[in-house]
Amino acid sequence: MTFPRRPPGRRLPWICLLGLLLTLYVFFGRTTTTSTTSRPDHVPHNATAPCPALPGMDNMLVILKTGVTEAREKVPTHLQTTLRCVPHYAIFSDYAEEINNVQVHDILRTVPDPVKWMNPEFNVYQRVRQAGRTALTTADLNEDVNGVFGKPNNPGWKLDKWKFLPMIEEALKVRDDAKWYVFMEADTYFVWRNLVAWLEQFDSSRPYYLGNQMQILDVLFAHGGSGIVLSRPAMEAAVRTRRSDVARWDAITRDNWAGDCVLGQLLAESGVGLLWSWPALQIGPPGEMDAFSPDYYKTPWCYAPVTFHHLRPREVEDLWRLDREWFGAGNELLLWRDVFLRAVRSQLMGVRYDWDNRVAPQNSISSRSRSSVECRRKCMSDPDCVQYAQESDTCWLSATAKLGTAATGVISGWIPERIDELVQDMGECSQAQWVV
Repeated sequence: MTFPRRPPGRRLPWICLLGLLLTLYVFFGRTTTTSTTSRPDHVPHNATAPCPALPGMDNMLVILKTGVTEAREKVPTHLQTTLRCVPHYAIFSDYAEEINNVQVHDILRTVPDPVKWMNPEFNVYQRVRQAGRTALTTADLNEDVNGVFGKPNNPGWKLDKWKFLPMIEEALKVRDDAKWYVFMEADTYFVWRNLVAWLEQFDSSRPYYLGNQMQILDVLFAHGGSGIVLSRPAMEAAVRTRRSDVARWDAITRDNWAGDCVLGQLLAESGVGLLWSWPALQIGPPGEMDAFSPDYYKTPWCYAPVTFHHLRPREVEDLWRLDREWFGAGNELLLWRDVFLRAVRSQLMGVRYDWDNRVAPQNSISSRSRSSVECRRKCMSDPDCVQYAQESDTCWLSATAKLGTAATGVISGWIPERIDELVQDMGECSQAQWVV
């Protein structure tokens, strides 16, 4: 049986064929410079170890974008891990407060008051500004589920779109002499050493806009949760364009549901094009990504990943631990191959109930099946199959391996020896591959 493979470069044209309506934007998802660290009850592995010398970080300003509905849950972990060894960072939110002795700034304070009064997305913002966190309701804290249109039932998510354009100008006010401006969200992890090595291959005096490519209608843009990197000339160009007609850009933001899409449009009108940066910048955690299959003419295996997204705080800690141990052992770079073997492979064993390991349909086949035992038998009978999943009366077989995520009613299993053969077929990586 032959498993279909994802055609190179398929995703964006596929969207266009659907009428340029939507996107692969199925997951959309927060600052004074400081080196302060905190001491939460749970201190991650090596949280107090000396920070390794990484000179390229001095040329960056890192912006963590968050919001009042999530900041106290997610920011403390970043202060002990992702941001602990970052010399210049800032935290932007929709509510000014201190978290573990670090100032969090209200990035929306610069939005004109009439805009705040006229747009219902600011309802939660106005309530919290007047009464503090006690004004938050159960509905405000609704996590919601990511869909094609993001999280339409999450008030904090709907408000988030207004932060993207102001944070560009405010970041330049925090530090106007950085070569690179790095934007991350509270469920994003950056592998800093990989980022520094990647950016060394670019001329920071030129306008660069690096991001995981997405599309809404005719706008190509960088997915915010995957991380966005801008050179200072790109930042300055965007600020000039926005300042020329702030009211117009407020109207564009009002009429759009994705703030990172609005930022992409602003940069395009500023003459700054997007450098498609997948698979360096990723939309999910390691266990949900396919390291083996090509897309956009690239196979992740020997690329150096720079970000992962949609991470819970404990998953951020796990990546920090892997990061510190890997580079502490003297390795120069962390490749996708290394991440799979160290963070994913050991979990691809046996059978999991209420678990979905299915990859994209392009890399799977389905058939009728009465049970997970029959589904496994079908997988074993096909030499290309390395994992399977049974949902209701349907069996899914896959020729590529990933961990997946919890899902009620799905039974998943793996064939470990075939996964090891797949790894062997992928081979070693003589050098890192880069998006340039």
